[in-house]
Amino acid sequence: MSDTGPPARPGPAAPAADPSAAAPAGSLTGPLTGFTVGVTAARRRDELSALLKRRGARVVEAPTVRIVPLDDDSALRRATERCLVAPLDYVVATTGVGWRGWMSAADGWGLGRRLAEACRDAVVLSRGPKATGAVRASGLGETFSPLSEANEELLTWLLARNLHGRRIAVQEHGAPLDGFAAALRERGAEVIVVPVYRWGPPEDPAAVRRLVEQTVRREVQAIAFTSAPAITGFLDAARTLDLHAEVVTALRDGATGGGVLPVCVGPVCARPLEEHGIAPTCPDRGRLGSLVRTIVETLPTGNRELRLGESRLVLQGNALLVAGECLWLSPTQSALLRALSDRPGHVLSRAELLHRVWVGSSADEHAVEAAVARLRAVLGPHAGLVRTVLKRGYRLGDAP
Repeated sequence: MSDTGPPARPGPAAPAADPSAAAPAGSLTGPLTGFTVGVTAARRRDELSALLKRRGARVVEAPTVRIVPLDDDSALRRATERCLVAPLDYVVATTGVGWRGWMSAADGWGLGRRLAEACRDAVVLSRGPKATGAVRASGLGETFSPLSEANEELLTWLLARNLHGRRIAVQEHGAPLDGFAAALRERGAEVIVVPVYRWGPPEDPAAVRRLVEQTVRREVQAIAFTSAPAITGFLDAARTLDLHAEVVTALRDGATGGGVLPVCVGPVCARPLEEHGIAPTCPDRGRLGSLVRTIVETLPTGNRELRLGESRLVLQGNALLVAGECLWLSPTQSALLRALSDRPGHVLSRAELLHRVWVGSSADEHAVEAAVARLRAVLGPHAGLVRTVLKRGYRLGDAP
């Protein structure tokens, strides 16, 4: 029997000096040492992974979608030229990267100045701070930007106005906004859809499949999502593997402290999870730094402090921290220690440990004995942390 199994995470937190700080130079541990975090981002993946690794995390990179530039820029150019044949009344910027891509493409065709003038004479709406920043960086200003960062609020704002005969340019990014455009056309507007990028399948489907399987086995403690399409791609991969229900359960349990923690960069990103009854954790600000800070502040709340003689040990994720030393454990080994620490001073029988650690498995009590033996081998000089009580089971070393 392989030494695998789903680790439990809830429990009292060990104190931390600065939960958002990176590990000091030369340090072997950090606030995320012992934790494995899945990264699904296509854009800025390297930056997000580096931020997590600097804080001690192991990172599983598995972009679930990729941004594909239009194979033929003719559609984007035709839309741009349509924007210039007559004055625009409204321009909708939905994403920062999409807006910048549009302006850059227009510059390349020699249409940049005319497009900027057309947008300057129109009412510009931007969805969220990234789109707003891109609009301002291009020398324009926005009239309205919803706090919710939701397309629905932009649409509500527009529909409250007389749109008959108005010309509206809608910058798309990743996926068509068919419903958005249709609602405007129903009110008599001429809508020019500006397709800048689209989402495509992942470059490495095998990496995505592995992340799905690791999620089901609870071998990752958190997954970071930075876009709604990335979530949809992840869930679609789970469905293809016939593991959709198991993944949803793992993410639901993670939101309450017992599975894989889903962390989204913002509320718009979170919606596909919420539609499945999953309540992800979101930072106050939709930035990568805030996303990492939220992970750092949330995951270590399940840390456990253990004692062996005069030694203080901290079980953090799948690592045991002892005087600056880091001992990496398998998910089953950390789950065994957590189960024992749930009931300090009590002896847990092999049957009880089997029930708590090997959930849904066909393993027998011999698997418990083998896992304990491997755990003691990893602990080395700290092997006395797990004591055998003859004919009864196991307990923590310093339990009475």
